[in-house]
Amino acid sequence: MCELYCKSDTLALRGKHIGPSCKVFFAADPIKIVRAQRQYMYDEKGEQYLDCINNVAHVGHCHPEVVKAALRQMELLNTNSRFLHDNIVEYAKRLAATLPERLSVCYFTNSGAYHGHLSSLIEISPYKFQKGKDVKKEFVHVAPTPDTYRGEYRECHADPASAYANEVKKIIEEAHKRGRKIAAFIAESMQSCGGQIIPPAGYFQKVAAYVHEAGGVFIADEVQVGFGRVGKHFWSFQMHGEDFVPDIVTMGKPMGNGHPMACVVTTREIAEAFSNSGMEYFNTYGGNPVSCAVGLAVLDVIESEDLQGNAMRVGNYLTELLNKQKAKHTLIGNIRGIGLFIGIDLVTDHEKRTPATAEAQHIIYKMKEKGVLLSADGPHRNVLKIKPPMCFTEEDAKFMVDQLDEILTVLEETVGAQAESVIPANTARRAKVRASYFIFRKNMQNFGNLLKGVQISKCTVTIGTKPACSTVGLLLQISAGFRFPKAEPYHWSRKQASVPA
Repeated sequence: MCELYCKSDTLALRGKHIGPSCKVFFAADPIKIVRAQRQYMYDEKGEQYLDCINNVAHVGHCHPEVVKAALRQMELLNTNSRFLHDNIVEYAKRLAATLPERLSVCYFTNSGAYHGHLSSLIEISPYKFQKGKDVKKEFVHVAPTPDTYRGEYRECHADPASAYANEVKKIIEEAHKRGRKIAAFIAESMQSCGGQIIPPAGYFQKVAAYVHEAGGVFIADEVQVGFGRVGKHFWSFQMHGEDFVPDIVTMGKPMGNGHPMACVVTTREIAEAFSNSGMEYFNTYGGNPVSCAVGLAVLDVIESEDLQGNAMRVGNYLTELLNKQKAKHTLIGNIRGIGLFIGIDLVTDHEKRTPATAEAQHIIYKMKEKGVLLSADGPHRNVLKIKPPMCFTEEDAKFMVDQLDEILTVLEETVGAQAESVIPANTARRAKVRASYFIFRKNMQNFGNLLKGVQISKCTVTIGTKPACSTVGLLLQISAGFRFPKAEPYHWSRKQASVPA
């Protein structure tokens, strides 16, 4: 394997020439990846890592069919979408066939990811404006995350879907009292950076009804959770039933399996309203022949290798294994997810559901040492995220869980032993573990709520009050690459907490 620089030189050059706001994974001990294949990545020494992070390499790193499709088209032509070409219309047709009938018009963009780089996007991204110096704008309204584990309305509530939807209704009513109108409600179909949150059944239908009644549109963000990841359905919003259809769907990342490709799909009514505004939309690289060839290959592989079915089978098996670990380990508070989109919520106190932030950071570094790449996310950075390539196998699931079991066992035994010196011998082991965690965590930074949840945004719109008209300004921003920001990984240092070796 040929390298231009040794690892230390690569780090030094990155520090010199790459903007410091672009951080690396595992900053305290970064890995240098030089190649990847399917669900595995390899460093400069040839060490293999099981990739449980990469929802971008959707059908597997460097899938040969995707690589061949890109190469064949690059040898023929690559140009912008103002020229007639079959690839863009064929891909649009294939994509629309996976969606409800009314979602039929595509706007292609050239970025498979988005992080709220524009001020207009930062303004509607709680993760961004709560982290930075900006304050929430008066036209932005942040609704509570529909979290039935740690939120206000939990699993014991009789109807959490209605309760959380009513919070959105209240926001709309308050906005109306101030003379404002609602342009749109935007939410991930399942919150990823928010902590692997699965909205309660019926929530989206109720929210959509309130938003539509107010003259707004519902935008479903499928960038991280679409293209069959949930197993039972191709799109995550479809879990909510056939009676729920968003007005706009955003997608990217897995769409090109690592190739920069993204799309906004909407209704004919909204697309025509946008066109009638006089605003022309053009993206130089969006929908180019090579990108669409790649996208078509990804759709082919998902179908030919039954990756949607694999997500359901392996996801169910993995969830079963993790629930057994939950019964065994006091650190695991909750296992939640669907298909190959799973979260492990770590806590130091089951009753209070206190986030185990320091422990989560310790675990992801230890997992890396054992050849498994995981990340921790959520408002408190205590949720282990599992969203691997869709070719992930049952053997991979078993290996990952075995490594996690070993690390949790050592961690709980270590902190339990530390607690014995200050806790009576007859105290329950769980109590000892919980008490010792105060020492374990005392030097950790308090992260606060970096991402409070789904959002309702009033954009600059001056045309009409009906949903199709009120979307014009918003659709323009979306079609230019509007996406929910992905939370940056928390870069943990062993100096920040007392962590067992």
